[in-house]
Amino acid sequence: MKALLVVLGVAVVGVLVAVLLFLRVPPGGGPDEMGAASGVTTAASASPSASAASPAARTSVLLDAEGAVIEEFSGDCAGSAHRDLCRYVRRHLLAEDPAALTRTGLTIRTTIDPRFQQAAQRAIDAYVHRDDPQLAVMAMVVPGEGTVRALVEAGGGGVAETASGEEGAAGERGFQQGTTAMPYTLAAALAAGLRYDDGLRVSDDYRARTYQSFRNCKDQNVGDPYHYAHNRKAVGDRFATLRWGTEQAVNTFFLQLQEKIGLCETVTMAERLGLRRTDGRPLLEVETFTLGVNETDPVSVANSYATFAARGRFCEPRVIAEIRDAAGTTRSFPPRCEQVLDPEVADAVTGVLSGVLAGGPLKGIGREAAGMPGSSDGFMTAGYAGYTPGLAAAVDLGDPRGAYLHPLRDVTIGGRRYPQVDGMSIPGPAWKKAMSEALRGTPESGFTRPDAGRFGGCREACPG
Repeated sequence: MKALLVVLGVAVVGVLVAVLLFLRVPPGGGPDEMGAASGVTTAASASPSASAASPAARTSVLLDAEGAVIEEFSGDCAGSAHRDLCRYVRRHLLAEDPAALTRTGLTIRTTIDPRFQQAAQRAIDAYVHRDDPQLAVMAMVVPGEGTVRALVEAGGGGVAETASGEEGAAGERGFQQGTTAMPYTLAAALAAGLRYDDGLRVSDDYRARTYQSFRNCKDQNVGDPYHYAHNRKAVGDRFATLRWGTEQAVNTFFLQLQEKIGLCETVTMAERLGLRRTDGRPLLEVETFTLGVNETDPVSVANSYATFAARGRFCEPRVIAEIRDAAGTTRSFPPRCEQVLDPEVADAVTGVLSGVLAGGPLKGIGREAAGMPGSSDGFMTAGYAGYTPGLAAAVDLGDPRGAYLHPLRDVTIGGRRYPQVDGMSIPGPAWKKAMSEALRGTPESGFTRPDAGRFGGCREACPG
């Protein structure tokens, strides 16, 4: 009888163990669910940092690139201490697997480098206070990889969850890009055969002559003869070269250059380089495209500039390195890259943008760099984008309550009063501070020099 009881006891325990093991695997959490990705492996146990980060309730967590916990992750970013990072991770999770947010117990290792993240955070905190209604966002991206090393924000006190100029389906905010869009037109012009000293006669006002002056990629007329564009700073009636027009960010020059090169060619160039709208819709193909009227985010802008830094090699921006589910199955996300621009054209763009940076107050970050300030019509938004051979970064600044109703004019930000804010008021200095700190102590490299025989002098549109 005792032997029978022992046998029955062992059987009951075995059944209970089997049931418990069955219940530990969440719906959709098995290997088949994760197997569609490149780089899928299974492991008996998670890494020490991931194990420590996963409580009994199997809460999902975000880790940085070194495996340290950033925060718990539920997909609801309203209460996150890293809202823009949370939103960007959520967007990419949903793009890979629409059911991802219904699962628990995910350990999501991001590409965020804690040293770069801290440098970026300290930089924008120095210019924008947490309780300022204006919002600053900064992203850092590695050229040739698309790896997002930093994504931080400051300000937006109490209003960061309201809509700005444009808000994507996942909740990401976007501001008008402004004049950091001009290099896309420059790249299209150089790719079409123009040289540094080719140019156009310009004045301080521009109006399209006909509706046919601009045609979109559907071959539709989108010119507006009733719209007048003006320069922020008077240049008078003069001949403007590609180099000078870019260094001075002359609105009327770039509208005429876009008219000459083609709107569709300019938009296509921006798309190839990696520019995307925050709301996921196609880029607006309008006359003022080159002035930066599309609402974008700093990851997209930094990544498009990273394509210049990588000599025309575009990589999809990558903020997730690896996901481990509750069953121990891992899915990795390697870089996805392709050559989208002639390396010599990319070098030529860098040659001009290096001059833009060297001619202003942002020079002196300790290595070769190129950049472009971003100012929008009516000072609604401001930004800065730039890069070294090894790191690209962009800063966006605007008011999430609405850029039209709350432009960056006569405002106090970071305890300082500004009659107006442009790309060199706050975004540019924040960019310089962050890049200088992030790059300190890292290996130094230089840009490839532009081909003077191909791009030097003028060829078809010379002065005189």
